[in-house]
Amino acid sequence: MSLKAFLHQLQFDPDKVKSKDWETDWEDAPLPYKLYRGLPSFPLCSEVPLTLVGDREMAKPKLRELGHFLWYTFGLTQLSQSVYGPDAGDDWGSSLQLCRRFVPSGGGLYPSELYLYLKLEELPYGVYHYDAAHHRLILLREGAFDDYLSKALGNRCDLSAAFGVAFVSTMFWKNYFKYNHFCYRLQGLDAGLLMGQLLETAKRFGFEAGVCFQFLDRAINRLLGLSEHEESAYAVIPLSNEPGMNWSSGEKKGDAVAAADLCEELAVLQHEHYMRSRRVLEFPMLLKLNEASMLDRSDSFHPIGIEKQDTDYSAAYKLPSVNRLSYDLASVLQERYSPENEFILLQVSQSDLAALLNEALLSFKYRNDLDGNQKGPSSRITLYGSFYGVEGIANGAYRYDGSAHALQLLRAGDHRGWLQYGMSLDNVNLHQVPLCFHIAGDLNYHHAQLGYRGYRIQQMEAGMLVHRLLLAATASRMGGRPLLGFDANVSDELYGMVSRGLTSLIQIPVGQCRSRSRLEGSLAH
Repeated sequence: MSLKAFLHQLQFDPDKVKSKDWETDWEDAPLPYKLYRGLPSFPLCSEVPLTLVGDREMAKPKLRELGHFLWYTFGLTQLSQSVYGPDAGDDWGSSLQLCRRFVPSGGGLYPSELYLYLKLEELPYGVYHYDAAHHRLILLREGAFDDYLSKALGNRCDLSAAFGVAFVSTMFWKNYFKYNHFCYRLQGLDAGLLMGQLLETAKRFGFEAGVCFQFLDRAINRLLGLSEHEESAYAVIPLSNEPGMNWSSGEKKGDAVAAADLCEELAVLQHEHYMRSRRVLEFPMLLKLNEASMLDRSDSFHPIGIEKQDTDYSAAYKLPSVNRLSYDLASVLQERYSPENEFILLQVSQSDLAALLNEALLSFKYRNDLDGNQKGPSSRITLYGSFYGVEGIANGAYRYDGSAHALQLLRAGDHRGWLQYGMSLDNVNLHQVPLCFHIAGDLNYHHAQLGYRGYRIQQMEAGMLVHRLLLAATASRMGGRPLLGFDANVSDELYGMVSRGLTSLIQIPVGQCRSRSRLEGSLAH
């Protein structure tokens, strides 16, 4: 099967990409975190702040503050035990115990890993892995690598003003073992959710951050010591305490750099790590897609322009003006909950919907190397929603225009039954949900400009917007449940997306909910 056909089926007929005889071997499941062995480790402070409110003075972080930042970004934060059903009598029924993080993940499997290049006085300069299981840094490669990294980013970013660089990677097996080929869709979304969490947490710590989607993959993987047969970098995020840092603008400086030449500057790392699985199956399609997505020369980096789409305001609701939501990020992260059958159908006020949409889109704006020098670039992804019982707004399917803060009516009526029909699992009763959002992206994932790399970038940006939507929903005292178990053909038809060259990437029902019966304990000291 061609890669293009594979991605088409992954979007519109995902059952066809799964192996027919696939069975998940839970007894041989990998750990949800990577453990390095025999390397220098640097413990991080576990006495984390219990609130994240207000603006902080921009300053180069101390190791203590960096530890707080990493814990809120990707640390193990909760021990959760859920009980399912009373059928076992005195034994309480089936239970599931998990170590959770503040960032959502498909199936709680966390295929992403977090690495950092750090230039702090309290640590040796070098490349580290964030060991979430032990809340510590593992030194992988010691040294100063500003020049190497600048070349790997196409000499578009002045790293001399950065105190560090974060790298988000994907370990293929960590969720392939459960989801088979469908994991490729999840891996981009998971990376985007982590990136959204990192960027939002950075704001609370007074750090400036920007995302580089375009980089020399093999050069970055060589720096981190990653084997491309099991793991690969997906995003590079410089971190700075200087607002005047020269961030990537898409301008190319100097001669083109080849990944093969740059890799020759560093020795290959041969570090041992543990992930528990004794039998790791092959996943050649994932490796082919990863290979096809790689960039080998810096002169292939370029921004992509997105034209502003005209909106028909003849059938639009201008939403009321609202202030940005003000909330304690720490509290919202602790309260965030993904309901399934716990949704309760209660009316949503027009002002609450306006605040939710406004916050999700405004907080989503971020620096990246795809927008280039455009002022107020158009987003590559769009937010749609099917609403029922919202005060002052007719039931129907809408497109949200963030620049005008308006809803464009696309199809009037109650569409909960339509969307329920498109669900592949009955884990959520959409008749109990007032707001059902869909994030849409380019039908061909900007393949003409970005090749197969465009697919994973699109999934990452969708994950970043999902993250903002979930935070805004929780701050509005509602719950949200990201879902991929839906038929994109159904939602695409509902909104008339195909004529706009778009397709639904993920579905997020949002509404009031009751709590599930589960025992939770914080892992904060």
